[in-house]
Amino acid sequence: MVPRRQHDVVIVGGGNAGLSLAGRLVRDGAKDVVVIEPERVHHYRPMLSYVAGGEATLDQLRRPQERVTPRGVRWHAGTVVAVDPERSVVRLAGGESIGYTDLVLCPGSQVDWDAIPGSEAAVRTPHAATSYLPDSAVDTWSMLSSLTSGRAVFVVGGQHVPCAPVALKPLFLAAEHWRREGVREQIEIDLLVEGDRLVDHARADRRLRDAAAEQGVRVRFGATVASVDAAARTLEVRARRDGTAAAVAPTTVTYDALYLAPPHRAPAWIAESGLACTADGGFLSVDPQTLQHVEHPNVWGLGDVAEVDALPSGGALRRQVPVVASNISARRTGAPMKRYDGYSIAPVAVSRRRLLLAEFDRAGRNQPSVPFPDLVRPRLSTWAFDRYLEPHIYFRQLLQGKVS
Repeated sequence: MVPRRQHDVVIVGGGNAGLSLAGRLVRDGAKDVVVIEPERVHHYRPMLSYVAGGEATLDQLRRPQERVTPRGVRWHAGTVVAVDPERSVVRLAGGESIGYTDLVLCPGSQVDWDAIPGSEAAVRTPHAATSYLPDSAVDTWSMLSSLTSGRAVFVVGGQHVPCAPVALKPLFLAAEHWRREGVREQIEIDLLVEGDRLVDHARADRRLRDAAAEQGVRVRFGATVASVDAAARTLEVRARRDGTAAAVAPTTVTYDALYLAPPHRAPAWIAESGLACTADGGFLSVDPQTLQHVEHPNVWGLGDVAEVDALPSGGALRRQVPVVASNISARRTGAPMKRYDGYSIAPVAVSRRRLLLAEFDRAGRNQPSVPFPDLVRPRLSTWAFDRYLEPHIYFRQLLQGKVS
């Protein structure tokens, strides 16, 4: 029998959420923090959309996991297969068990290929790709930059797509590329959006609609891709009547280049461990304000895996991490708990040198981090910060728990 190990705080997931929290806990005085993460290479995922738009390379956004793990934090390169919340135990592939006093689950979400039949087969061809997987982000730019005529279709799903508005970056970057290459008039651009807006921030939504109109993009809201036929290069699209919930007959959309921001779901073991909410996707059931599990008080959720009624994004973690760090202590001492207001961000490049930044809470209210300038207005300075300065802050400070 494999011996059981015991730790004070166990964090499942060594991405932005897990490492930022681990670094914060250690800086706050925690002595026994373990991060369980099977991947040996860490990716700065917000930059994948720039890779997909030809503005960055994979080498610029990845580091060895060992190098980015905060000092004072133990990294365990294992794969979680189950949690036993009644016994406060995490079970790993290979039979190892790790006990915990508090458990934080932040393994991220994963592409749900089954939600769109045929989509996984499609991205294996040269005519479809996504920026939500590192290797496919490279393929996205190869596909878009080589297109000289035909129809480019961009699909933004509505099921818990991490920072879905950022999926518009490859569209705008590709459109400008095609214009510079003199082939824009030979390419039709369709944008299929499952929701009824491009971002849950009224003014930013208007800005993005205007930017799409300037590029001649045809936008269809309430459009759900039901399936993809990779061989025929077609999509079956189901849409709603404008302003209603009534569906119209499915239509077939052809494509020469297909970009997918696909639906996501939580790792299966979340639901199998009895920790998921009842909604589709198997996401972790937590109080959306305290981020504490609704049934197990020593289990917490962070990032894309948690159902918090807010747009999942890296920026949201700046508010979530301090809440969980404080509330772990509050649970033990009986102090009042901090609350997460649903803050999230959507940085969208509308050209190769201009970017707008929307900041909002779960009700769509404006939540600017600085009083001026107006960051919703596309700016060169905001683009430069997002593309060049933010990655340095991420690797050197944020992952060490120094930013909140």
